[in-house]
Amino acid sequence: MSLVVYLAAFVFGMTSVLLFRRPRRAVRNPLTVSTCVAIVLGALVFVCAAPATLSTVNELTGTPNFGAPLTYGMLSAYSCSVLVLLINWRGGSRERVRRRVRCVAAAYALLITAIVVLFLLADADTERLTDLDTYYAGTPFMREMILLYLLGHSVAMLVMCAVCVRWAREVDGPLRTGLRLILVGALLDLVGFQVTKYTAIVARWTGHDLDFLSTTLAPPMAALAALLCSAGYLLPSAVAQWLALGDHRRLAPLWCLVKSVSTAPKPPAGWWRLPRARLQWREVSIHDALLALAPYFDHRVRERV
Repeated sequence: MSLVVYLAAFVFGMTSVLLFRRPRRAVRNPLTVSTCVAIVLGALVFVCAAPATLSTVNELTGTPNFGAPLTYGMLSAYSCSVLVLLINWRGGSRERVRRRVRCVAAAYALLITAIVVLFLLADADTERLTDLDTYYAGTPFMREMILLYLLGHSVAMLVMCAVCVRWAREVDGPLRTGLRLILVGALLDLVGFQVTKYTAIVARWTGHDLDFLSTTLAPPMAALAALLCSAGYLLPSAVAQWLALGDHRRLAPLWCLVKSVSTAPKPPAGWWRLPRARLQWREVSIHDALLALAPYFDHRVRERV
């Protein structure tokens, strides 16, 4: 189980690396920053939720189940970052965006504080690494803590679904496909992770045992949902890179003709540079060369062509 969760965290986290490949430029764009923060927090949730991590955290702190409020707090922070991402995505006046971000951050800060306080008040001395939600479903304060983190996450996913449905009607191309992937991931999170958790908890309250929904079904569904969401975040950028690669190749014959007169600085060497960066350098260099050759051009030929 830990291996699957760590793999999902790795793939989820690598998406932020690809999106944040130019730190100086990226930090100036609130949308890029909020997207990367959401992805990184999502990856950290998987790392914290892995049984191996929970066991290590509990052992280091000397507190049974200390990993539970840590994981639930991290999940709540991820839910907050998702809503902040949607606010920045929607846009608007800077003051309006900041006001909404502050309100969301304050609400989830209170939620995380409540999770920690409820854990401190609860009697949870038996360490549970995989079935804590159902094992303590009827324990005072632990019950409320579990419901709070689930409700906070449900709100974020429901809002994300609504926004993706609305925006997918207004855009097309790779962005629409990306939004649909995010929507599928959010729905899978809602149905495959949250509904199964709620069902298993309610079953405990009514004296039934459906713990397998929470311990066996929910984790892989959450991992799959995260992978779909990360694919949706990355798809528009990946398509743009692919199109830039084609444009870069089509400009090669023209570049071979004019590169000897171009005074633009040569791009730094490196195979790791992405196609859009390569295309930008080639376009700038060609433009510079054409400006240098302009006095020798017969513009009447250009007009006839």
